[in-house]
Parts: sequence; C-alpha cells; structure tokens
Amino acid sequence: MNTFFFSRYQITVLELLSPPKIERQSDWSPHLYKYPASEFVKFHVPSGHNLLDDAEYASQAALWGIEGLPELGEIYPLGGAGDRLGLVDGGTGECLPAAMLPYCGRTLLEGLIRDLQAREYLYFKIYGKQCITPVAIMTSSVKNNHEHITALCERLGWFGRGQKNLHLFEQPLVPVVAAEDGQWIINRPFCPLCKPGGHGAIWKLAFDKGVFQWFYNLGRKGATVRQVSNVVAATDLTLLALSGIGLHHGKKLGFASCQRNSGATEGINVLIEKQMLNGQWAYGLTCIEYTEFEKFGITDSSASHDSLQAEFPANTNILYVDLRSAEKVGSSHNSTCLPGMVLNLKKAVSFVDDLGMSHSLYGGRLECTMQNIADNFLSTYASRCNKDIESSLDTFMVYNERKRVTSSAKRKRKPKDKSLHQTPDGSLLDVMRNASDLLSQCDIAIPKIEENIKYFNSGPPFIILLHPALGPVWEVARQKFSGGSISAGSELQIEVAEFLWKDVQLNGSLTIVAENVMGSMRENEKGEPILHYGHRCGRCKLQNVKVTNKGVNWMADDNVYWKHVVQRFENLKIVLQGNAEFEATDVVLQGNHSFEVPNGYRMRIISDNPGFAVKLDPIREEMMDRGSWFWKYNIKGTHIHLEMVEL
Repeated sequence: MNTFFFSRYQITVLELLSPPKIERQSDWSPHLYKYPASEFVKFHVPSGHNLLDDAEYASQAALWGIEGLPELGEIYPLGGAGDRLGLVDGGTGECLPAAMLPYCGRTLLEGLIRDLQAREYLYFKIYGKQCITPVAIMTSSVKNNHEHITALCERLGWFGRGQKNLHLFEQPLVPVVAAEDGQWIINRPFCPLCKPGGHGAIWKLAFDKGVFQWFYNLGRKGATVRQVSNVVAATDLTLLALSGIGLHHGKKLGFASCQRNSGATEGINVLIEKQMLNGQWAYGLTCIEYTEFEKFGITDSSASHDSLQAEFPANTNILYVDLRSAEKVGSSHNSTCLPGMVLNLKKAVSFVDDLGMSHSLYGGRLECTMQNIADNFLSTYASRCNKDIESSLDTFMVYNERKRVTSSAKRKRKPKDKSLHQTPDGSLLDVMRNASDLLSQCDIAIPKIEENIKYFNSGPPFIILLHPALGPVWEVARQKFSGGSISAGSELQIEVAEFLWKDVQLNGSLTIVAENVMGSMRENEKGEPILHYGHRCGRCKLQNVKVTNKGVNWMADDNVYWKHVVQRFENLKIVLQGNAEFEATDVVLQGNHSFEVPNGYRMRIISDNPGFAVKLDPIREEMMDRGSWFWKYNIKGTHIHLEMVEL
C-alpha cells in the first residue's frame, strides 16, 4: 500500500468517526430522512417475488435458472478472517479461516461446490448435457487463507472440475483502528494490525485481476454470489429462482431475502426512493447494514413502533449479479468501485504488542460492502412513481422462508451461551428442520423439531443428511421418497442421487454412501480428473423395508453433531463402490450390518426364513454406464416430473 492510500484511508476513517447528523423529517413517514445535501430519501418495504406465496411462479423461475446454468458463474467471497469461529488446526495449532470449518463431514468450501454440482447434475438429468460452472473465489492472506484454500483445491483435484474452471484472487488487508480516536493499532514497530477490508472490494479486484474477462471467455453473462458460512442458501429453489429471474428479465442485481430476526447482526433490504437535487426521482432495491441503523435513526427493538425486524426483510448476502454491470462499477476510477463504506467499531480487538503484552480494546477497520453495489443501479424518472415501481427496476428481490435462505455457522458456541444463533449447532438444527419439512411432504412420519432452546444441552432430535443431488429442488426429491417413518433419535445419511425410498421404517442408524454419487471421474487431455455426470453412478432402492438397530449413542461425550462425528452402538451401512447397485425389498434388517457392494455388481436383499438372503450378481455389460435402472427427468409445464426407467 502506498502513502496516498494510507492518507485517503485515514481521512475516510476520521470522516466516518464524526459523521454529519442525518435529520429526521417529522412531517413525512417514519422512514424518511433528510441528508445534508437536501436530498430526500424514503425507505419502503420491498415486496419482491415471494416464492412461498406463488408456487407456480417459483417453479417457473427455477426452471429459468436451470436452463440458464451454462450462462452463469459462481462467486465466493472467502477472504474474511472468521475470528468468531476460533477455528484452530488440531495438529499444528494454526488458526484457520472459516472456509476450512469441518461441517457435516466436509469443509464449508466443499459444501458450496457440492451444492453447485447438484444443480449441474439436475441440468444434466433434464438436458442430457455436461455443464461445468466457473467459480471465482476471493481469498486473502489472513490466517494463510489463500494457501489453505489453494491446498484444499489441489488435494481434492480441483473438485473434479479442472483447474481452469476455478479462479482464485487475493483480497488486500487494511489497518485496524481504535474506536476511541481512530488511531491505527500497532502490534510491531511500523507494522499496523491488518485485517480484510470487507467483501465489497470484490468488484474492483475482479476487474483488476481479470475475473470478469475470464467469465466472458467461458460464455458467462451473470453470476450468483454466496458466502461460505451460510449452509442452507442452496435449499430447494431459492438460488435457482434468483438467477433465473435475473437472467430471464435482464436484471442488473438481485437479492435473496427472508424474514429478519430482531437483534440479528444482519442488514435489511429496502426499496429506496430518492428525490435528487436536479428534481429527478431515483428508485432501486438496496441494503442498509446493521452498523448503519443508528446513523439513520433506526431502532432495532420489537418494542418500538418503527422496529425494522417486523417490516423490512433481511439482507443475506446472497446475490445475482449481471457481470457487465458489475464490471462497469468495478472498473470506475472513483469511490463507487468500493461500495457501501462503513466503519464498525463495536467489536473487541485482541492483539499482542511488540513487547509481548496482550491488549483488548474496541476497534475495527474501514470496510466496504459487496451488496451495496446496488446503489449504482438506481433507475431514474422525471416524476415520482407509484408503489408498483419494482417490476420495472434494474434490481429485484426474491423472498423465501428464513430457514431455506440463511442459517450461518459464523461463531463458536460458548459454554454459557443462551443462543444458538449463527453457531454451527444452530445451523445444523435448521438443516434438520429443512430435511423434516421435505420428508414430511412425502408422507413420511417424522418428529418435529422444536425451538432451539430445547437443544441447548442435548443433540438434535435426529440426524438426517441428504445429498443435495437428490433434488436439489424439493419437487424432484419428493418423487424419490414415499411413505414410511423415521423415529426420534434415528440417523439417516444418504450419499447417492439415483435413489428410491418406498415405505421404509427407520428406527436406528442407516447410512448409504456411494463412491460415484453423480457420476465418475475421467481424465481430460491435461491428465486432470473431471467429473462426468450420469456416468457409472451408484444406485439404491429400498422398498417395504424395516430398519431397526441401536443406532447413535446419544450419551457419548465426544459426539460433535454439526461435524457429524458421532458414536454408534449399531448401524446399517451400505457402501456402493463405483457403479454398484443395492436393492432391498420386503425385508426386516435388524441389528448391526454392513453391505459393501463392489464396482460392477448388483446386490439384492430379500426376505428369507429365517431373516434375509443376499444375492450378488454382475451388472450386464450393456448396463455398466447407465445402470439397470435410472430416473428420467421430464419438464411438463413449469414442473419437473420423474419417471423410473428399468432396463
């Protein structure tokens, strides 16, 4: 960083430490504010596209998103420090970035790619074509973030996507300042304490590092943006509907939103109405960060008549962005290339000085916010518009149930903590709630999950982990499950996409793991392993099966449920190697069993006297690639219908 940057940075810090007072206008609505420049701004509650209220439109929007997948990229801002997680490498003691959090058996970054692959698999099943989405990842140097993420990508063979389809670019760090006087915090002589300067740097960096051009070279027009700590963002059809509307209607920016929890450290989405000095009116959807509420005279208490938690929806940092529009902002030579500049000084900063003394004081750093790129996309009109303006704007919003949009693993749960909000423990409960909602729609009897307070001192009421490629939209997954029950305290893990559950009763543990969930790896011309969708998948059918065993040891002290590290008394485990197939029909499977089916074979479990019989036969040569059966996906109107094809 040069002297000019340091000077400009410090001037901006001091300006934000003493912001001009925003005058509240008593003769207008409660959400109208007067700026010093005499511009008038009014915040309206955006209506958006409610995916819960209009199921037909939601299905249509999701189909637009699936159809448009070859024109979409994916952007992950992973440069944050993730200090609140307190994540440490158990072997080396090294601090780790949030992307490396081991969640449900894999890192958070692996979870993002897995969700993306599920959408690509859905595209393959509908259109019969391979589609690999390019992914741009913003890293940083804090906690060796860039090195850890690069090493993970290399260790996992670039997720079977080829190195050319992932673009890593590094975010710079900025000085941390003290809340009292704005002075830089120094931990070594002439060396300020530095942290990432907010994910809003992503647009300028993407231009500077050639990310936009890289997307264009791969035929992409738009991109979805998702943060690594949000583990439910790809649930059902939210992401697909968001990108589908953005692409289909040529929008510049879209937000995925939901109900906001009172007191949550999250911003709000608003429809802004601004009368400018030249007399024109500007409209658009944008975001107000929670750190800015006080600046606008906004209270965040349910007891207040102007409390936002009851009115305005939450900003979740799930975005659709038109790449050309974002590039225009990122390439600008003024302050708009770093949108939403904020100074959050409400967090304690711990550091060790050059004498080895430990300190803790309130401080923060100048941050810019990725989502406030929306402020550059306001639509202007000669006169004031009516309340139906949203459909004609360049910005838009989709709205869904909160647990299907956002639930974050952002902070470590403390022993005496009275809230599970934004902890891995709390987010796992939302994952379980979504699984329960999905399966209960399939006529499967399943316990209801109560409020989080019920589980402060216990694990979840059950564990259900379903591979997203079973859908990923629930309409598809619902056609693979029908009837039966899952008892309280049971564990179900399904890592296979070609799957049928019909009238299965589970009381205990059942884990089904396929080596080839969505396809198999084949090397490209560079010798890289590439996942080819639909080629030699594992398959499993369970029909009229009763599974009973002792299952999870819920009293084990070393269980960590959100990591999916659990001790079991007994388990029914099915392992499918390569393109192996497993079928169980009209049978009771009681106690501890492990069935490992070798590549190229089909195992059938049938009732026998006593117990059951196992039959293992080779798969016929002409069925090796596609299997002895498969689900055929058909589009009918705005819906996806599945048909089982048996060869």
